[in-house]
Amino acid sequence: MNKLKLYSGPLSMFGAKVEIAVREKGIEFDLVMVPFDFERGYTPKHPEVLRINPKWQVPVLIDEGVQLFDSTQIFEYLEDRWPEQPLWPHSIAARAEARKQEHCSDEVFFPHVIRLMGMRANPDPVEAQEWKNATAAIEAYYLGMEQWLQDHEYIAGQFSYADIAFYMAQFFAARHTVPLTAQHPRLLAWRGRMIDRPAVRLVVTAMADYLRSQGQMVPQLGDQAT
Repeated sequence: MNKLKLYSGPLSMFGAKVEIAVREKGIEFDLVMVPFDFERGYTPKHPEVLRINPKWQVPVLIDEGVQLFDSTQIFEYLEDRWPEQPLWPHSIAARAEARKQEHCSDEVFFPHVIRLMGMRANPDPVEAQEWKNATAAIEAYYLGMEQWLQDHEYIAGQFSYADIAFYMAQFFAARHTVPLTAQHPRLLAWRGRMIDRPAVRLVVTAMADYLRSQGQMVPQLGDQAT
């Protein structure tokens, strides 16, 4: 039987999500890191990524005849294919909450981070207000999560895909100038619990090491405030 194959990249937030999930489940897999550098990005694109994903982006997952490319869809496949070590909560209500929170991390929170990434790549004084708006939206999201974690050790009660998604999204927010601070004690404690998980630590440490090798800033990984 062929092993699962995951195509990711050294700075792929969505690829890191999938890699953490695969490692949490203890699945044997081959990891292919596609070529990347800060000048050309992912050019030239890996041929398997081009073949499988019409958006030409990692992550791409191959499992025998199954070929997938969206991190959330890959989460659903992993849960169906390897139900052991479940990463969605058991109860219907908690599972729905976890799915909602995972979706919000990707589609509500992370777009603001993408705006900051784009503005840092193309600095323009005209975009100063847009920078402030994106930063304010990220900080408001932090405050909402700080309140949410008042009653939760993990985002959906138990460790889940929702935690994986928000941990990686927050890593990129911190990298692009909006870190957690002492005003977020519950979020900091949650982040400390996350980095204590071997799968999370392995994946995010590799990403941090890559950033350092390129002379890039690395944000805090655990429960320390910036």
